[in-house]
Amino acid sequence: MVALDPAVRLRHLATFVAVARVGSVSRAAERLHVTQPAVSKTLRELETLLGAALFDRAHRTVTLTSFGLLFLRHAEAGLEAFDEGARALKAARDPASLPLRIGALPTVSARLMPMAMQRFLAEGVGAVPRVVTGPNDYLLAQLREGQLDVVIGRMADPEAMDGFLFEPLYSEPLCLAVRPNHPLLAAPAFRPAAIATALVLVPPPGSVIRSVVDRFLLSAGIPAPLRVVETVSLAFGRAFLLDTDAVWIISEGVVARDLAEGTLRRLPLDMATTRGAVGVTRRARVALPASAEIFLANLHESARIVMGPA
Repeated sequence: MVALDPAVRLRHLATFVAVARVGSVSRAAERLHVTQPAVSKTLRELETLLGAALFDRAHRTVTLTSFGLLFLRHAEAGLEAFDEGARALKAARDPASLPLRIGALPTVSARLMPMAMQRFLAEGVGAVPRVVTGPNDYLLAQLREGQLDVVIGRMADPEAMDGFLFEPLYSEPLCLAVRPNHPLLAAPAFRPAAIATALVLVPPPGSVIRSVVDRFLLSAGIPAPLRVVETVSLAFGRAFLLDTDAVWIISEGVVARDLAEGTLRRLPLDMATTRGAVGVTRRARVALPASAEIFLANLHESARIVMGPA
């Protein structure tokens, strides 16, 4: 691909398009609020930079050459793209912008969203961010109805993704979280089947990881727990785990900080088969508002910092 000469400036394109549209150097000068000699000079510069004659000046009115006709289509598209970008930036900084509506599943609410939101707020974007949490089926329903701009979290099952696009950020497994000094940690040899005798916190049906939890228990030979509490509440899950001998089957991102700080521990069981993609779900064929584009740029950078290079 031949690169465009970097000396070509926006004024060259704007002047060329103005002359092409009105068919007159003098009328283009009036429209651009510059002198006629300035317009002629700019056109000569552009033709020199492109190495082609763009106008036929043999008549009283200037007409486009075949090269000029070819270049006009691209120059108009370039100017329109520039104008659209400028309008998007202005809209992004407008304090009257509509709220940025983000659906966040628990795994990113705890691990990724705090950094991404801090970076977004530092950008000075006008839109007020609104973070909505809840089960995956609820958030996807809100997204489908246009009540949310994006949903951040684990990718849903294929049948739930009709009409959506998914952009992965990273992948993570589930984990079996318990309080420090949990009896299962003190056992001489950990037996996975012992989980079935404990009180187990699991996500409710409809949650994005519930099917993953069920498949894992089956594949690991763990009987269905006799006592369960179904919840997606981070606050309840943490508090309940610290006060009881319960086992919490949850996405690693939800308790990543607790594990790093030693507030919670993980049971020593290989969870590689539970690994799944975490990313951004959005509606197909629906343009995102400028504020969402800026937020997602910060989200990607936060994922790179938190999780490391892909």
